Amino acid sequence: MQLGSLYAAGAFVAALVAIFVYHAAVVRPALARIRDLVQLHDNLISGGTGSAATRLGSLEQEAASHRDGLARLTDRTRELEALAASDLSRAGFVRYDAFAGSGAGLSYALALLNRRGDGVVLTSIYSREDTRTFGKPVAAFKPTVAASAEELEAIERARNSSS
Repeated sequence: MQLGSLYAAGAFVAALVAIFVYHAAVVRPALARIRDLVQLHDNLISGGTGSAATRLGSLEQEAASHRDGLARLTDRTRELEALAASDLSRAGFVRYDAFAGSGAGLSYALALLNRRGDGVVLTSIYSREDTRTFGKPVAAFKPTVAASAEELEAIERARNSSS
């Protein structure tokens, strides 16, 4: 039995040597390569200084700051869009002679409208004796009361003006 124990001990030692050789030849280089890759990863993320965790933390803080700034800009844009929707950004102007012989086209119709077509059309009718001015409300590019051809033309010019 002594010989059997000796063979078993020899086989055990041979197995340990094989494991050591395998570890030295395969496992150790693989672990070194993984360590190098992790180091490269950390350097890429951290920008070459500090640790990846520090860099990621600063990136999270910057992202939060950008989110806050974006929220403020979104709110401001919403305010400006509401303001722009109600401004008088469309204008149409028509000059004409209201009466034969008055000459020089001193009568006019001026439409001042917002983007939705809401606003006013102002009309000034010139005659040799006096001048009269009228204002009529406009909603959705249509006068809410009866309008002259010149007033309708001024509204149409305002509709076609760039906003």
